Amino acid sequence: MQEITSTNNAKVRYLLQLKKKSSVRKEFGEFVIEGKREIVAALKNGYRLKSLYFCPDFISEKDLLDISNQFNVQTIFYRFAPHVYRKVAYRDSTEGIIALAETKTHELEKLKLKENPMILVAESIEKPGNVGAMLRSVDGSGADALILVNPVVDIYNPNLIRASIGTVFSTQTAVTDMEGLKNFINQHGINLYAATLQNNNLYHKENFKDAVAIAVGAEDKGLTDEMRNLAKKQVYIPMNGQTDSLNVSVSAAILLYEAVRQRSV
Repeated sequence: MQEITSTNNAKVRYLLQLKKKSSVRKEFGEFVIEGKREIVAALKNGYRLKSLYFCPDFISEKDLLDISNQFNVQTIFYRFAPHVYRKVAYRDSTEGIIALAETKTHELEKLKLKENPMILVAESIEKPGNVGAMLRSVDGSGADALILVNPVVDIYNPNLIRASIGTVFSTQTAVTDMEGLKNFINQHGINLYAATLQNNNLYHKENFKDAVAIAVGAEDKGLTDEMRNLAKKQVYIPMNGQTDSLNVSVSAAILLYEAVRQRSV
């Protein structure tokens, strides 16, 4: 087992580039996962690890081998010196383990939908933390998938992975443009509802029991006219205080769980 003691090591530099640059992740089809929980979630959902890096100051070799044996991990292990681990890791509390993994493709055609699907659509979201939080809501509500339309942030951004607490690996996620979304919802007979700041249609008075996709947009711009025009109806969440809107991930959660409520009665 090789020990890496220099922060100038080529593997260290590559990991840092993957963390910082979406272009590098896309070019090489690889990304970085930090933390035991996140790595286990990736392994459970069929992600292939290229290599594992650990620091014995934060995780024992026995714990590492337990993970390896549980999932029959066939990869190379590297031991990081503590100062090297701190250079690469977001924080010490990521349990002393980092993985280099292969990305997956996220085409709409690969989504597997239930008979009466419930989908969250997010248009042009910029902040990785918001996408990560939406993934948690999609997972928690039991929705079928998250569809990212013209996203600004990529799925394998480390901040997105962290915010999703690993649900990025367990949640069906597709990336497309408006034309792709239009063809998809028409093909599957899905009603699209667009979340807007002001509208005559209160969200809880609409019917989310049938096959439904709920679209939310970036907080600063909202949904495009093209998305609004594609929707069966536009819905809004009433604001009773001084602010005029909620965080987009909060709005998404409210709308998803309203659909869950309607489908349970």
